[in-house]
Formats: sequence, C-alpha cells, structure tokens
Amino acid sequence: MASNRQSTASASPWRAPILFGILAILFVLEGTVRNDLFSGSWNTSLAILNMGLISAITALGVNMQWGYAGLFNVGVVGFLAMGALAPVLVSLPPVEGAWQAGGPRLILSLLAGVGILALARIVWGRTRKGWAVALVLLAGFFLFRSLFDPAVLAIEGNNPARHGNIGGLGLPVLLSWLVGGVFAAGAAWAIGKVALGLRSDYLAIATLGIGEIIVAVMKNEDWLARGVKNITAIPRPVAYEVDLQQNPDFVAFAQGWGFSATEASGIWVKLSYMSLFLVVLLVLILLAELALKSPWGRMMRAIRDNETAARAMGKNVTRRHLQVFVLGSAVIGIAGAMMVTLDGLVAPTGYNPLRYTFLIWVMVIVGGSGNNWGAVLGSVLIWFLWIKAEVWGPAAIAALTGPLADGPLKEHLLDSSPHMRFIAMGAVLLAVLRFAPRGLLPEK
Repeated sequence: MASNRQSTASASPWRAPILFGILAILFVLEGTVRNDLFSGSWNTSLAILNMGLISAITALGVNMQWGYAGLFNVGVVGFLAMGALAPVLVSLPPVEGAWQAGGPRLILSLLAGVGILALARIVWGRTRKGWAVALVLLAGFFLFRSLFDPAVLAIEGNNPARHGNIGGLGLPVLLSWLVGGVFAAGAAWAIGKVALGLRSDYLAIATLGIGEIIVAVMKNEDWLARGVKNITAIPRPVAYEVDLQQNPDFVAFAQGWGFSATEASGIWVKLSYMSLFLVVLLVLILLAELALKSPWGRMMRAIRDNETAARAMGKNVTRRHLQVFVLGSAVIGIAGAMMVTLDGLVAPTGYNPLRYTFLIWVMVIVGGSGNNWGAVLGSVLIWFLWIKAEVWGPAAIAALTGPLADGPLKEHLLDSSPHMRFIAMGAVLLAVLRFAPRGLLPEK
C-alpha cells in the first residue's frame, strides 16, 4: 500500500509545481515578513536563494554521477575546490615580478611532470614490467622536484605580504566558470582512471581521501592561491554596490521604489547574480535532460540498475562510468568557480566536508536522486532550512524549555541550541527516507 501511494504521488503532474510554489512562498515571506521566524529583508532572502542556486548546480553534478550511474562520490569538496582555483588563475591580474621570478621554470616543471607520466605509460605498454615503470617514475620525481622547488620558492618569495603567488591572466571572470569545470573534469579523469575499477564502497573511500588531498594542496601551495593566507578581491561579473550608490540615476530609481540607495544596491547586485546563476542552471538542466533521455542516458541507467547484465551485453562499464564521473565533476567545478565569484574570496580552510559533501548529498537524497528537478528542489529547500535553522533552532529550544525549571538540564539544552542545524538536517533526512524514500520528486 505504501509503495502504491508513493507511486501515485510521484505520478501526479501537480507535485513539482506545488512543491516549488511552497518554496517560493518561503522566500517571499523571508523578504517581506519581519518577526521571530523571518528577517523581512529582500537582501537576506536573495542571498539565501543565490547560494541555493549554486548548491543546486553542485547537486546536479552529484545527481549525474549517482542518479545516472550509481557512482558514490564522497569527494565533492575536492572538485568544488578545483573549480575555485579557476577565478584566481584566470581572472586576477598577473602578479608583478612573479613570472620573472619563477614562471618559465614552473611551466617547464609541469610539462616535465606530464612527460614523465606519459613516458611511464609508454614503458608499461611496451615492457609490462613494474620495476621499469617504477624506475622511470623515481628518476622523473627527482627531475621534477629539481625544476619545481626553486620556481616555487622564487614565486612565494616575491612580495609575500601582499602576493607570494603566480597571479592570473586578467581574463573575464565568466570565462573562469568554464575553466573551473575543465579543472574539475581533469582531476576527475585522473582519479577515475585509477579508482573507477574499485567496488562502490572502496570508490567512496578513495574519493573521500582524494577530496581531502586536493584541499590540503590548496592550503599548502602558496604559489597557487596564497594557501591559508586567502585571496580576496576576485573580479565580479556584476556591478559594485558602491558604484551604484554613487550613481544619481540609480539613487532616484531606488527612491522611486521606496528603498534607500544602500538597500537597493544590495538587492540589485543579488538580482544580477541570481539572473546569471539561473541561466547557467537552466542550461545545465536542459543539457542533462537531453542526455538522460538519449540512448546514452538509457544505457547509463541500464548499467546503474544491472551492471552485470550490461557487461554481458558488451558494454564497457568502466569507460561509461569514467564519462559520467568526468561530466558530473565538471558541473561541480563550475559551481565551485561560481561560489568564489559570489563570495569574492578564496579561503581553503573553509572547505569543510560536512558543508560541501554531506549537505550536498542530503540535498540530492531529499530532492530525489535521478531527477534533475528534484536535485534543484532539494538543494534550495535544504539550503534555506540550513540557514534558517540557525535562527529557528534556538527559538524552538527556548520555547520547549520555557516550562522547565531552571537547572542543569535546561541550561544544557539552551547551550546545545547552536547544534540544531545538524539535528534539523538529520530529522529532515530521516523523515524523507521514511515517508518518501525516493525523494520529494522521484525519478520517473
């Protein structure tokens, strides 16, 4: 009976519009109603929505890997970090003196590293002897380090208080979003060639470890993006609030709508970001839907549902897994570049797996794995609840503990209210798994 009810609910054509309508009402309440539950600020509402849209793009990439092919990627944070490098290396201006200090030698060392790996592959193909490959890699390692280390030291020694990194190419920041996808796709290809032959649980462990390695490299390689010193002032694709506030036409426009120039400038900038994010999201959904309904998409789902039968039919399962792993990671990388552009900051210490891996998986599961619109719904909804739980959680604990007498128990509960975010996410996840195990918008 329960499965029949679930099937009937999922078949209803009104389910998605109703759920998205409820979500829209929450954002309208956040922007218009001011009380203990809502802020009454359109700036806050749009800020939550923008991060929700970026999370939706991230969840879309994870959904391609898990919903299309059944690949359990627990290294989402690493691919977001790879995408975050793109605005730094593409959009920032070159650092004066950095290229002269060690740029050519750095490029030479990177080319040497690629050549060493290619040579090792050739040696293995011709000899099939592990000791020969190991000898090539060992000799190549010392050659690489002899070129790489002096170049890095020279770059990091170049004005370290302000820079100490290589800088970028000074190109438009929107281009860096595509480059972020390329960076993440390249990392996914390298990881997939090694890890995709593993069983699903071992793949999860491998991606978890590799994701943390990528973040650790970002923290420690100062020449790349200043490491833990962070990089600020990432170029924007939209106007700056200060420029808008100094524009007489905009000030008059804001006053005509009943807003101050300060508030209106923040709303305008967030609406501009929202428009860009919506365009990217809708294009990605269109491409993902076309791929899903193509012969390739049907083949991927057949492999996901019965890998053994697909192998028996002559399908190269590992190759197909590599394709979807690279595509999904590229989408995650685009989201990583967009996030850095929105924040204007690259801070490797902020890449927390709880936020950038676990929460993304909650979004996919709650929305409905295998359904791209479900991933979008789950992402925006969960991000809204994640932000509001910081306000609603302490208020709920205070209301529940009001009748209790003062004492250690009441004090402990009140002190635990900041952890309500995690309790709320766990409760939402358990409720969805119990009453809608295929998600709010199940796969059709």
